[in-house]
Amino acid sequence: MKKRIAIFASGSGSNAQKIMEHFKYSDEAEVSLVLSNNPDAYVLQRADNFEIPSHVFDRNEFYQTDNIVDILKRLDIDLIVLAGFLWLVPENLLKAYPNKIINIHPALLPKHGGKGMYGDRVHKAVLAAGDEEHGITIHFVNENFDEGEVIYQGRFKVEKDDTLETIKFKGQQLEHLHYPKVVENLLKKYH
Repeated sequence: MKKRIAIFASGSGSNAQKIMEHFKYSDEAEVSLVLSNNPDAYVLQRADNFEIPSHVFDRNEFYQTDNIVDILKRLDIDLIVLAGFLWLVPENLLKAYPNKIINIHPALLPKHGGKGMYGDRVHKAVLAAGDEEHGITIHFVNENFDEGEVIYQGRFKVEKDDTLETIKFKGQQLEHLHYPKVVENLLKKYH
């Protein structure tokens, strides 16, 4: 039986795309569903391009009902991957999938994490702080933003002439390289 992955994303979904590509021909696992809180998210088009079903939900469905948990259970989802998903994961989902929800953050946590810290805001904070090192963190999800147990961190040196665009690019390179591999390695641990 192939392991089954669900991806949650709110925006463009470049990491989701890399994960879909990674598992497209895998005998071990597949991306079975893409979920989004944004009906205009480009990730939905990416899912469609891979012929992966998608589900769009609103705040009420996510926080006030068990619909999302029910959908994931019906599809026998083994691992939930957050790829640029901006909402806090509700307790019913955390309880249904303990240590089976992971997220990627574009900084070296615990630095530059927490509510509202995503995208360019993170990179601007790194530059403002004069950090000499920057990178990515892949971590388990718990009830707080960016506080779950760290699974993997990738790092790079911030050069003197680096701009917002260059550090963003370096970070995305690390994300695209490592996120699919981390997902694959985690799935190997689940029986």
